[in-house]
Amino acid sequence: MTEPDPFDAAGLRRSVLRAWQESPTRFREDVNAEQDLRRGGYRDRLAVELAQNAADAAGADGVLQVRTEDGQLRVANTGAPLTAAGVAALSSLRASAKRDGTSVGRFGVGFAAVLAVSDDPAVLSTGGGVRFSARWTEQEAAQLPGPAADESAGGAVPVLRLPWPDEQQPPAGFATEVRLPLRAGIEPDEVLAEFAEQAADLLLALPALREIRVGAESWTRSDDGSDRVAVHGPSGSRRWLVHRESGALAEGVLAELVPESGHAHWRVCWALPLGPGGEPEPGGPDVLHAPTPTEERLSLPARLLATVPLEPDRRRVAAVPATDAVLTHAAECYPQLVGKLPAEQRTSLVPLPGFPLSDVDDKLRQAVGDRLRVVSWLPRAAGGAVDPVEARVLDPVSPDLVELLADVVDGLLPAEFSEPRHRAALQALEVPRLDLADVVAAVSGLRRDPDWWHRLYAGLEPIEAADPHAREEFTALPVPLADGRTVSGVPGVLLCRPDDPATALSELDVSGLRIAHPAATHPLLERLGAHPAGAHELLDAPALADAVRSSAADAHAGMDVRPLARAVLRLVTRGSAPEWLGALALPATGGSARRADELVLPGSELLQVLDTAEVGPDGALGVLDPEFAAEHDAELLRAVGVLDGFAVHVEEEPTAADEDFPGARQWWAERVAADPDGAVPGRFTALRDLDLVADDCWPAALRLISRDPDGWRALREPGGYPSWWIARFALLAGHPPAHWRLPGAAEPEGLHDPVPELGLDEQVLRAAGVRERLSVGGTADAADLLSRLGDRDREVPAGTALRAHRVLAEAVAGGAVDPAEVDPPQLVRSLTGAVVPAERAVVLDEPWMLGVLESAFVVAGGGPEDTDPEALAELLDLPLASEEDVPAVPDTGSARPWRDVARVPAAARLLGITVPDGQVVLHEELHLQLRSGAQRVHWWVEPDGRVHAERTPDGLARALAWAVQRWSERFALAALLADPGAPTLLR
Repeated sequence: MTEPDPFDAAGLRRSVLRAWQESPTRFREDVNAEQDLRRGGYRDRLAVELAQNAADAAGADGVLQVRTEDGQLRVANTGAPLTAAGVAALSSLRASAKRDGTSVGRFGVGFAAVLAVSDDPAVLSTGGGVRFSARWTEQEAAQLPGPAADESAGGAVPVLRLPWPDEQQPPAGFATEVRLPLRAGIEPDEVLAEFAEQAADLLLALPALREIRVGAESWTRSDDGSDRVAVHGPSGSRRWLVHRESGALAEGVLAELVPESGHAHWRVCWALPLGPGGEPEPGGPDVLHAPTPTEERLSLPARLLATVPLEPDRRRVAAVPATDAVLTHAAECYPQLVGKLPAEQRTSLVPLPGFPLSDVDDKLRQAVGDRLRVVSWLPRAAGGAVDPVEARVLDPVSPDLVELLADVVDGLLPAEFSEPRHRAALQALEVPRLDLADVVAAVSGLRRDPDWWHRLYAGLEPIEAADPHAREEFTALPVPLADGRTVSGVPGVLLCRPDDPATALSELDVSGLRIAHPAATHPLLERLGAHPAGAHELLDAPALADAVRSSAADAHAGMDVRPLARAVLRLVTRGSAPEWLGALALPATGGSARRADELVLPGSELLQVLDTAEVGPDGALGVLDPEFAAEHDAELLRAVGVLDGFAVHVEEEPTAADEDFPGARQWWAERVAADPDGAVPGRFTALRDLDLVADDCWPAALRLISRDPDGWRALREPGGYPSWWIARFALLAGHPPAHWRLPGAAEPEGLHDPVPELGLDEQVLRAAGVRERLSVGGTADAADLLSRLGDRDREVPAGTALRAHRVLAEAVAGGAVDPAEVDPPQLVRSLTGAVVPAERAVVLDEPWMLGVLESAFVVAGGGPEDTDPEALAELLDLPLASEEDVPAVPDTGSARPWRDVARVPAAARLLGITVPDGQVVLHEELHLQLRSGAQRVHWWVEPDGRVHAERTPDGLARALAWAVQRWSERFALAALLADPGAPTLLR
């Protein structure tokens, strides 16, 4: 009976044997080809090749069963049974039975991998089977004439060239089974271990397989949709995120991939290991799977399984255009795998910089990186996706800040992408990181609600607290103002709360005044240079001062001054009113507006003492509008400069006279002249508007000043301008105060009349300049006093005249009076109190001259120690007595040393006077020779300094007092020389 041969195995054998016989080298070529496959490309690939064949047969949901029995390795699979084309492919060593280009290939050269374990492989199928045998092939080759018989004898033969029919059936439930009798020395358990080791990867690489059974163990694959794969095995499950794509290859590269086919397709699968919770677990170094493992090492985070053309040994990719085409498609697919991950996990799939592990790795990494940069897969904080080229990441991280800037910075990534775990990936993609300066630049020029800015400052606050350099950058932040503007730069901005007085100002158009909107106010702004907008801070703002200073001009231009005035008055307290507030324009009576310091409170006593011509629309002062005055506390109005009395003006350390005050230049000059060092006054205090007082209202004006503590203090300031001016220009009973003396003042008696009763107490009168004593403060005082001294109608006591002349001499000597500025008097008052023509008078400069002069024509200011006769003579334009003809002493007398003159040493000791070393010329009677005849005197001093004295206590006393420069002791010396004892000194 003929053995069934459904696949015409006999015909295939005849064809091969004929080729061996006809071609002397064909047998050797087949031997070499099989040995190359066995020892090279397909060594250690038994499990891979058989699983790939099973997958091709299965189509889908295939099952692969691997077991050992009777010394055989048996590998069964479900799916399509063996076909004649498959048998032809098995025995060809070169061709594949696949022609559609859509599968990996079944029963092609890869089947040669079975030769690593068996010399007698069999493939059994439900439709028939075939068997190969090295022994049978050797027997067939031995019968051939020629070289094949010779080479086969005792040598190697090609096992997979001659098939024989085999009627054995695969196990139930399987379509095909490969049976491999194991060669001696090969342990079945080791072969099973190889399958078990690769089972999980094979299920991933060969999607047509659903289960692989190895011995008693089983591995299965389950698909969760199109992109989740789980492989379950004896030791647990392994999950993968996959992305698969396929397509037709271009005609230009098709022949390189499948030479036998007119069309072909490429397939790519990216697989990413997942953790138990579905989180990505990027793998370490791997190899390219095509779809089963090659030796092309890769360093990508995901595994690539692709139909890449391989070299015949199936270990390296073929260097053909099709390879580049498939790798390009793989790179283009990679972002789709990335996009399947949750947004915060996607950067784990970015290839990080490093040395490539192979040429394929180098090409693939560059292509993947380039593709990732231009595909929108990064999540945009504002929603949607953005490509890395357009993306931006905030550094440092702040979730609140990212939320605020999401619609400001195009392409801004969510806050978590600022965390360190994303840094390396984003750097590899060259995603710009926004630093603090970038943040400030991004928000500059924005128009946002104040609440938005407040949230922005709150988001920046932790950054400012942690980064010492942040404050410098953040000072340029924009700040929304209460008036609707937004300004750049925090320093100088004023911060306010809704109930702050600044809110009223913020509603006005005050150029340069930057008040932050209350809703935007945040503590960060104050740390960046803003200031709380309290009353004090606002009153320190230059912009407000400028607005106040220009308010009067604005009022004249027709602007309503009341809103600014009311807002400013809310800021002011008595102790916080800067001087420039006097320029604040306020409404005046009659509908006009004037500076606050040019207005008087309605009903003020000041209005009762001012000249009516000086108050009103055309006057120097106006009256505050009564209705406006009623809206505000009078003390507040006074604080901004509105007048309710005579305002006090103070300048510390002035450098020149204040020309705004009448007579200030003259006062200044007199003060400088009166200072011994010629120093300028260290302080200038004035009372305003004294020159506006009505002539007949000065008593009331002085009462008003005296009731004001500040005004009273200014008036009583020693040498101050107010008292100086009032003393000269105020009018009491029709005359300046300096015209009068206090009723009880004796020193000016005869020269000044007592002041009439004016209802003013002595303190006020004294402060106003009513005289209590004789004094000369300047040229006008000197001229006035000289006039009074020369007034024949005045009865001036002799002592008063002496004191008046002494005061005048002191004023000249002290520099308070320049004689050149005073007209010399025509009449002078002499020592006797008589008024005599000036041309007959002399000024006494030496006391001994009185012995020869007529007292009625001698003017003096006191003794040598009390006055400066030269100064007085210069002022009066009179000669000195010593300049007149000096009489001679005809009697030579007796010259004696002072110490030898009787009673002189004793008298000197009693007064503590040192006896002089010089001499005195003693005379019994001392006579001088005058033109009119001899004149007796008690003592005399010649021009050469020789002292003469009569031997009398009076003469010696004066001569001795002059010699020791103790002129005031002359009377005591006279008494002691008459009776030189202690009782005389004490009487």
